[in-house]
Amino acid sequence: MNTPTLPKPPRLNFTAHLTLLVAVALVGAVLLGYFYPATAIGTKWMGDWFIAIIKVFIPFVIFFTIVPGISGMSNLKKVGRIGIKSLLYFEVITTISLAIGILLALFIQPGKIDKSGLPIQDASKYTKGAAHINWKEFFLSNLTLQVLVLAIIVGIIVSLSRRREKILAYMEPVTQWIFWLLKIVMLLAPLGAFGGMASTIGKYGIRTLVPLGKLMLTMYGTMAIFIVVVLGLILRYFKLSIFTYLKNIKEEILIVLGTSSSEAALPSLMNKLEKMGCSRSVVGLVVPTGYSFNLDGTSIYLSMAAIFLAQLYNVQLTTGEMLTILGILMVTSKGAAGVTGSGFTVLASTLTAIQKIPVEGLAVLLAVDKFMSEARAITNIIGNGVATLVISKSEKEFNEKTLEIQG
Repeated sequence: MNTPTLPKPPRLNFTAHLTLLVAVALVGAVLLGYFYPATAIGTKWMGDWFIAIIKVFIPFVIFFTIVPGISGMSNLKKVGRIGIKSLLYFEVITTISLAIGILLALFIQPGKIDKSGLPIQDASKYTKGAAHINWKEFFLSNLTLQVLVLAIIVGIIVSLSRRREKILAYMEPVTQWIFWLLKIVMLLAPLGAFGGMASTIGKYGIRTLVPLGKLMLTMYGTMAIFIVVVLGLILRYFKLSIFTYLKNIKEEILIVLGTSSSEAALPSLMNKLEKMGCSRSVVGLVVPTGYSFNLDGTSIYLSMAAIFLAQLYNVQLTTGEMLTILGILMVTSKGAAGVTGSGFTVLASTLTAIQKIPVEGLAVLLAVDKFMSEARAITNIIGNGVATLVISKSEKEFNEKTLEIQG
């Protein structure tokens, strides 16, 4: 067998302080947005360009992670088992997150505030035609899901091919170069985080948070509890620490915080999970699927927002109606990925089905949605990493010796 002619990429030794640079960029962005909002708004292109560049890498990272991962597995039944186990895990955890959002909203009552003086925006584009989720559109607009399906098919074909070893030998250096180029692009993360955060603060202003501060604090607090308690207990059951995990992905968390996009850290997260000990095949299957079906942060937001609006308009919900909200969101929340504004469409669909909570209440949420998107995205990415660790451990596809590796 001829060996691949593509050389290995050189080592990079200048990315060690990237986390600190991103943190400094975020502090500078907040200050610029507060004191010079007009200038800050003009930096939006930095965040947009960074996310756009990262999105170019996502299909290649998914494809060149999944195909060798599946092809390298001797038992294709295991691939199917991992897929089914992942989907079951996603459904259970997102249902728990939906329930937590409802319960804490009922307990804290963030909607019990004075409605006068609330910043109201136009929500008509989200409420029109919101009676149902178009699943065909969901799939066709979700490139991550499309590439995932294609990669699984190709992986199965390659695994059955007589030239499997030769194909994998050629794919390995290509994969290494893709991740090397991605590391180069990640050097732009401080600029991307700066532009995303500065333009948000400059456009909406910190004063926007004051009238809906109770909702913001409740949302962030609930997601923190979900991460530390729920996900923490799950990892503890598998003899892993939530804090060790969070320390390992601190760079990805800061990038998501700045850009408000979990996709901005998807390729880096996949690479980091492999370094932590998860097998490439599990990472390749679980992470991309989770980005479409395991939206823990979005689920908490959707259920809490529905209860918040009911409280804001003094709508008394029965236990049956709250269970109905939970049941509807268990299905419709799966369509909240891949399409801009789809979270509002899902929420509008739920309110329309209940026919008791005013749909126009979405206009209130729009005022602070941008500030809550960071919490949703961070919780989503943390949840997908935990799912990958759990599936890897349960399938004995985890290398314990590499868990403590940082960055």
